[in-house]
Amino acid sequence: MQFYNEAEAKKYSQNSRMIEIQTQMSERAVELLNLPEEQSCYLLDVGCGSGLSGDYLSEEGHYWVGVDISTAMLDVALDREVEGDLLVGDMGQGMPFRPGTFDGCISISALQWLCNADKRSHSPPKRLYTFFSSLYSSLSRGSRAVFQLYPENSEQLELITTQAMRAGFSGGMVVDYPNSSKAKKFFLCLFAGASGVLPKVSKREVSVLLWIHCLFLHRCRFKNMKGKSAKKGRDWILEKKERRRRQGREVRADTKYTGRQRRPHF
Repeated sequence: MQFYNEAEAKKYSQNSRMIEIQTQMSERAVELLNLPEEQSCYLLDVGCGSGLSGDYLSEEGHYWVGVDISTAMLDVALDREVEGDLLVGDMGQGMPFRPGTFDGCISISALQWLCNADKRSHSPPKRLYTFFSSLYSSLSRGSRAVFQLYPENSEQLELITTQAMRAGFSGGMVVDYPNSSKAKKFFLCLFAGASGVLPKVSKREVSVLLWIHCLFLHRCRFKNMKGKSAKKGRDWILEKKERRRRQGREVRADTKYTGRQRRPHF
């Protein structure tokens, strides 16, 4: 699926505010990669777009390859004469690189799109696993991949992290400025073949959430005081039945107890 046409791609790439935001998030992603100091690395930029994040990689002295599904965005990147190599590709179909090719990977605002089913044949869990497993193979052991993303909810985060773990990654989620609705940013930090410690930065408010904590909080969020799942509670049932009524589907009559019509006991 192409998200930007030629005009939109050029407009996005010339927007000073977008350039500033993209640069800041790229800087943070590279910081979380924890690359060796004073050393040029070979990096992969997934969802590279018009190469704004790649510009920062080049400024830092790194070599990079960019992959994006939008040919319009890549055309703009070519017009801008970015220093990285560019490749058209759907990340949900996997990364076509040899094992151990890259010293690290960054991705800005792209990963959450794999949670969408844009075609009837698309399975988000399968596409996520295909991407993560191929990415794991293409990274050198002990390297990292950092994804800045915009998750819709905790379920989406759990879907993403579960498939990453299945592919062999370990790691966690870093949330910058967690108490700010505007500045809040999510960074998924993955370790390929070796566990590591997420770096702490004293100049910004950072909350580090390990996967096990994310999953625990997600489950507890839907538990009531009696240990029953709120998903199966009366409010949830009534809401679900109302949605079905709006769709014109047949629904059992409500009761004052559960929202479902119970069978009489004789």
